[in-house]
Amino acid sequence: MSSRSAIGTLAAVVAAVVAFRLMPDAPPGYEVQLERIARGLPLWTGLPFAGMLLSIALFPLLAPGFWHHHYKKVAVAWALVFFGPFFVQYGVLAAIRLFEVLLIDYVPFLILLWGLYTVSGGIYLRATLVATPALNASFFAAGLVVASLMGTTGASMLLVRPMLRANHWRKHKAHVFVFFIFLVSNLGGLLTPLGDPPLFLGFIHGVPFFWTLRLFPEYLFVSAIVLAVFVVLDTRLIRREIESRPTHEPPHRRTSFQVEGAHNFLLLFGILGAVLLSGLWHTPGLSWFGVHFEYRNVVRDLLIVVIGLVSIASTPQAVREDNAFTWEPIKEVAYLFFGIFVTIVPVLMILKAGAGGSARFLVAGITEPWQYFWMSGVLSSFLDNAPTYLTFMALALGQLGIETSQVTAALTGGMPGPASAQFAMLLKAVSCGAVMMGANTYIGNAPNFMVLSIAKAHGVKMPSFFGYMLWSGLVLVPAFALVTLVFF
Repeated sequence: MSSRSAIGTLAAVVAAVVAFRLMPDAPPGYEVQLERIARGLPLWTGLPFAGMLLSIALFPLLAPGFWHHHYKKVAVAWALVFFGPFFVQYGVLAAIRLFEVLLIDYVPFLILLWGLYTVSGGIYLRATLVATPALNASFFAAGLVVASLMGTTGASMLLVRPMLRANHWRKHKAHVFVFFIFLVSNLGGLLTPLGDPPLFLGFIHGVPFFWTLRLFPEYLFVSAIVLAVFVVLDTRLIRREIESRPTHEPPHRRTSFQVEGAHNFLLLFGILGAVLLSGLWHTPGLSWFGVHFEYRNVVRDLLIVVIGLVSIASTPQAVREDNAFTWEPIKEVAYLFFGIFVTIVPVLMILKAGAGGSARFLVAGITEPWQYFWMSGVLSSFLDNAPTYLTFMALALGQLGIETSQVTAALTGGMPGPASAQFAMLLKAVSCGAVMMGANTYIGNAPNFMVLSIAKAHGVKMPSFFGYMLWSGLVLVPAFALVTLVFF
């Protein structure tokens, strides 16, 4: 990490400490006042959120140079467009809501993503392999497993470069990395809160760590379909490519496989342990300016930061250089998600208000699991699956009259009545929709663009934005239709 980044981090910590000491107590009855505000918010207060997400979708396509140099300003600008008037109107209550979203959702989300990205970037698979359908499928199968242990971002960064080297001899290989995004960067993250950001946010909001294992049937069903389609397609394409070669044989190369920076696997398990600890260890907490912190979550975040710093200090710089590791992707995620998490505040408040809010027509129209699956999935395809998950989780809670503090009880059988089972089914639909359909476009999940960027840098002619959507429409949408029929 550069000295400039270190100074910036230290300044942020000092500012946080000062704010903690100087911030006044929350006014009495602020929860009731915030609920009243939520019921009165008009739908147009969500326009900055829509603007932020449209900026992410369109600027990289229409004005890539502008976006590359100014995405930070765009994210901060959209955040100010919402929060400036919101603060002028509601003052301290607006600040309470902002701090709650940033400190409870955004900061832990970013710390986990940073930790997984940092540690996985210290692992280099130095392999001399020649691609075959079986080898590519084996990589995908491995990615489907490790993505739920080290995150879709970590698994993608770990496996994409060995796959690029293995498929280097092929002329037509873009489909390999399209399916890589489908399987490793998205579907593989469905089983644990470590796998994909939406599930981690659910974990922060009370979803038990091992509850997501109940999604295994849906995970296995759709992954098997997509992997089978890939094997059939890759077998035909690679056979045609071999026949077009003068020797009618793939290139031969002595196979070797070496892992550098292997100690980072232990650090990845350390991050897993930190997340598990925060889910199993019950501690008291403290309230600050209307935001309630549990000590176990603070300990989890500190442990992840320490583990990431240990990885930086203990991994030879040459390993990260061979991985073409830079901090730019995580910086981009930090700025863009800051804009998303700030501008999504009114959307979440409106949906949480349920039938009492301005989105009552939406609440009345979306009630069945299949509707939650497709609505959360379609929005995850074009917006971003992490805030979309939160939005529909809030909608389900509002419909069923369940408080956020009751999520754990509702999912573990501690809440009597039918609302508990209904919420579990709706949350399964939201979880599958947000994680699975994040694969439908390049902007549906953070690793999608990372894999796209790395593949293009290695000379792979990846499909355009809409060309990629054609692939997902032909492969993924039929699979999701089958998932709907079988499970929802």
